[in-house]
Amino acid sequence: MDYNTAKGDIVIPEYGRNIQLLIEHAKTIEDKVERQAFIETVVDLMQRLHPQTRNVEDYIAKLWSHVFRIADYDLDVEPPCEILSREEVYKRPEQLPYPTNDVRYRHYGRNVQEMVRKAAAMEDDEMQEDYVQVIGSYMKMAYKTWNRENVSDEMIRKNLVKISDGELQLEEDANIDGLINPKIKRRRKITNSSKSSTRNSRTSRTNSRTSRTTSSRSKSTTVRRKKR
Repeated sequence: MDYNTAKGDIVIPEYGRNIQLLIEHAKTIEDKVERQAFIETVVDLMQRLHPQTRNVEDYIAKLWSHVFRIADYDLDVEPPCEILSREEVYKRPEQLPYPTNDVRYRHYGRNVQEMVRKAAAMEDDEMQEDYVQVIGSYMKMAYKTWNRENVSDEMIRKNLVKISDGELQLEEDANIDGLINPKIKRRRKITNSSKSSTRNSRTSRTNSRTSRTTSSRSKSTTVRRKKR
């Protein structure tokens, strides 16, 4: 009894070992017409094993390309369409160029260094000052994201000077909590709106009760007048 561990590897596992054995058997058929008909039957069997391939564009070309790949491109048959060559199948993709620049403070991220370079190249002083304040706010938010302890504004100022090599500096009175305070303001607005809605509902309930009491009193007064 032969175990799969003692057999050769399956080139394309999704078709199984039997398809691979049929393709290997096709190589031993000497008659070219018979060999061609045999391989066409194998392709039809592969299609029935995976009917979802019909939804793929050029699925016939894909199946024939798989046949030649399983046969290690050593198969004398005529495919009905153009197939992928060995070079195209085993072609390695180009290596992606990864950035090699070092990040001084990793908890701030690489984007901070890019923002600092952009701010240093600005010619408009007023715009540069506003942009530096945004950078300081982002640095403080990033620091709180990756560190549990609190960070002082003075530390953010020192780190910004080091990252920019002394080209940028935050003002002493600059508010660098701009990216954090809006959330608090939104929460306050939500709580205020909820409180106002609660007050309005209470006021409407009180008004409805008052109107009911007034209407009941007016009804009792009319009844008394009729009795008189």
